[in-house]
Amino acid sequence: MKLFKSRKTYYFYNPNTLNYERFYPSARDRFFTVLRHLSTGILFGVATLIGVLYFIDSPMESQLRKENRLLQTQYEVLQLRLDNALEVLEEIQQRDENLYRAIFQAESIPESVRKSGFGGSNRYEHLMELSNSELIVSTAKKMDMLRKQLYIESNSLEELIEMGRNQEERSKCIPAIQPIANKDLKRTASGYGMRIDPIYRTPHFHSGMDFSAKVGTEIYATGDGKVTYASWKQGYGKCVMIDHGYGFQTLYGHMDKFRVRVGQKVTRGQVIGEVGNTGKSTGPHLHYEVIVRGRYDNPSKYYYMDLTPEEYDRMIQIAENHGQVMD
Repeated sequence: MKLFKSRKTYYFYNPNTLNYERFYPSARDRFFTVLRHLSTGILFGVATLIGVLYFIDSPMESQLRKENRLLQTQYEVLQLRLDNALEVLEEIQQRDENLYRAIFQAESIPESVRKSGFGGSNRYEHLMELSNSELIVSTAKKMDMLRKQLYIESNSLEELIEMGRNQEERSKCIPAIQPIANKDLKRTASGYGMRIDPIYRTPHFHSGMDFSAKVGTEIYATGDGKVTYASWKQGYGKCVMIDHGYGFQTLYGHMDKFRVRVGQKVTRGQVIGEVGNTGKSTGPHLHYEVIVRGRYDNPSKYYYMDLTPEEYDRMIQIAENHGQVMD
């Protein structure tokens, strides 16, 4: 049944008579009709209010959203700048490690120190509650990493600058000549590395170089420094050790006589003793070692002030001999 309303008169279409007939609704029908229209209006109003509240921003909310988008963009730009800064810093670190420190023979800074992170898993926990927390935490981590690496690199460059200021004094202390007169290189007996022990006939690491010479041949200090040991040393016989500073030490073994005493300052080329055959030795010779920051180093690397390039090349070839040593 379909109802049509014209002002306050109601009609309905009667399919039996094919005519519109007047209809008089009861008070109950009129009440529910009004209630239905009223409910529809209320629902429509509530829906409109929700749409306004949740989908249409107020001027303040619109401004806040705009500021948040701007902040996110700024964080993204900052991330790119931090990445670029870290790349530049890495290039400086490589130049520092492979060039500057090599020139000054400075001790290397381990990668674990240069790239070490910050301790504590809760360092960035207070940032996790913010919107865009991943972006903010990532930026904070990169900022901390850049700050720490810059601090380490700054200290490294300060150290290198100080080395540069002391380079003239340092150059005098580096052990840069042969410990005996050996211009023709004929006294070079054996070099640094794995060799055959002359007594036990087994392979062992030879921590220095052997120079064959007659007993009484003069031995020279290879750089400026201070005598720290001049006595008998197990395996080395009569032995002298010199601290040159800057991490360098030299050792002279199997000597016959001392010409220096502990505590005495010496200069490069000064006679400190005579070749002998003391200690674990199969013949008169000098056993010479270079120790850099507590570690043995190949002495043949340090004869650059005593030999021409051709002589130095020949010395390297002889020193690489893998034959029998004399101690």
